[in-house]
Amino acid sequence: MKYALTVNGEPREVDVAPGTPLLWVLREQVGLKGTKYGCGVAQCGACTVHVDGKPARSCVLPVEEVGARAVTTIEGLSGPVADRLRAAWRSLDVPQCGYCQSGQLMTACALLTEVPKPDAEQVEHAMAGNVCRCCTYTRIRRAIGMAAEEGGAP
Repeated sequence: MKYALTVNGEPREVDVAPGTPLLWVLREQVGLKGTKYGCGVAQCGACTVHVDGKPARSCVLPVEEVGARAVTTIEGLSGPVADRLRAAWRSLDVPQCGYCQSGQLMTACALLTEVPKPDAEQVEHAMAGNVCRCCTYTRIRRAIGMAAEEGGAP
């Protein structure tokens, strides 16, 4: 079946079976490999993308449920919040293996866009479902705090 999507601001048409997870559409049909497969059951966060600016687990989101909503992947993530987060990530050497990092950044960017100056509890709550096998959680939280501080007054 054919589906019209907007991915990273560009219209895309894909021909896939109903029920195909958005993750596989992005990776195999659209060719964007930055969004990763982790668990397949929306528990690890590696597949996180934004759908109309909100984090969504693409491994369990059927393509037909996306509809006209805008999809943003790590390849299309941009703007001042994303820039501050990437700079903080680099400054603190957050990634080790890097596998989970696209999902971590997508989730962190959604948080700081919604709550520019989150407290520790808000950060914990937002990031709780993102698994990092290298256990860089402390650096991830510090990088989010650094990016929030560099954002100035809300």
